[in-house]
Amino acid sequence: MPLIKIETNVTLPPPKQQEALLAAVSKTLAEITHKAESHCQALLTPCAVLFAGKPGPSAFVDIRGIGGLHREINAKLSAALAEQLKKALGVPPDRLYINFTELAAANWGWNGELFG
Repeated sequence: MPLIKIETNVTLPPPKQQEALLAAVSKTLAEITHKAESHCQALLTPCAVLFAGKPGPSAFVDIRGIGGLHREINAKLSAALAEQLKKALGVPPDRLYINFTELAAANWGWNGELFG
């Protein structure tokens, strides 16, 4: 934790570029949230998207974490990720939604245990 899940209708780049994008967003997530990257998970999933009733490049980003997600951090993440997804996938920032979810440590499992 934290987790960043990117769902997009953009044709995904070759695997090496996907790995580079995931590495970049994982690093951004760790740096901005002040969490160890060794606990970050980044996912990239293709999906069908219609945004504002129109087709075109779009994405939904789901960010979840235990502690540390709040207005200031979320604003920094929103700005950084919008720029990264525009550059890497061609998703315009106005066709991108980002959802931030703060979870209780007892609601997150890892390594056969709970974080709290």
